Amino acid sequence: MIKALIFDCDGVLVDTERDAHRVGFNLAFKEMGIDAEWDVDLYGKLLLVAGGKERMRAYFDEFGWPAGTETDAQKDELILALHKTKTQITSELVSTLPVRPGILRIIDEAIANGVKLGVCTTSNPKFIDAVLDLFGPERKAKFDFVHAGDVVSKKKPNPEIYELAKQTLGLPVHECMVIEDSRNGLLAATGAGLPTLITTSTYTVEEDFTGAVKIVPELGDEPNVNVRLADLGELAAAKAA
Repeated sequence: MIKALIFDCDGVLVDTERDAHRVGFNLAFKEMGIDAEWDVDLYGKLLLVAGGKERMRAYFDEFGWPAGTETDAQKDELILALHKTKTQITSELVSTLPVRPGILRIIDEAIANGVKLGVCTTSNPKFIDAVLDLFGPERKAKFDFVHAGDVVSKKKPNPEIYELAKQTLGLPVHECMVIEDSRNGLLAATGAGLPTLITTSTYTVEEDFTGAVKIVPELGDEPNVNVRLADLGELAAAKAA
């Protein structure tokens, strides 16, 4: 049996990218009078850049910055203001979205077996807090740590956030399992030596997941369970062998 289970947030706990983050960015642009709209296909391409602030900066670098952002300081100020507005919007949107199949089930299995729970995400701490609210107060209280947003200097695929998780847990890597949905997340987790299972999401189903211990469309609920807690222990052990 594993001793720690670490989740990514977006696309793993809730399929938030298309229907929360993308919508939130567009509403923030509109609220701040910026002529930009990210459709589903464009946002899929922008997701190759990890982190919301970094994603907006990459978009404006390619398609042009709004008027009044000639200096680096003005650009930084705009990005921070947009991100704050977008975070407020998406934190409200997420309450309307469903938790992905199997997440609550495997969290309950982990709690019943004394397995530590954590989250490693590039999302803003306020946003992940709203996501965890979907689990109910008892489950939310069982999470041992949430590493989010700018807690590290380099975003996924850099392994820094998972190195931090290893320090927090103080456990051998073969006693842990990460659940991710993207290649960037997989590279970050395996870069820190952590065995990683992939649950594909809307935007990541065709990505390269070489190095994952297993790839499933979702964890699944009864009667269509794809992965149980015991399975994760076996996969972690096999990876270490």
